[in-house]
Amino acid sequence: MRKVWFSLTHDQPVFVFAGIWTKWHGTRKKKEGEGDFELFGFLTTEANSVVKPIHAKAMPVILTSPEEVNTWLDAPIEEGIKLQRPLPDDGLAVLEGAVAEEKG
Repeated sequence: MRKVWFSLTHDQPVFVFAGIWTKWHGTRKKKEGEGDFELFGFLTTEANSVVKPIHAKAMPVILTSPEEVNTWLDAPIEEGIKLQRPLPDDGLAVLEGAVAEEKG
């Protein structure tokens, strides 16, 4: 399996995914019965040309600034959902030396 690390730039390796979180009551495993859980998922969008060779179907929605994070967290859904877009191709980089084949 290939392991690939992305960053916004070689100098800015940390970024934020747009995600959703909710509390849920139900049965995850029949043998454990009902329980209270916290569920999380991240939003995806079509892959840009940097991600497509590694994962052709989709890429996470990446928030690139404090303003985008605030929009995602605090704005009405009509504003926040506008962030569901692939980054421009020059907005994401594969870190040098970060692509490796896992032996197994």
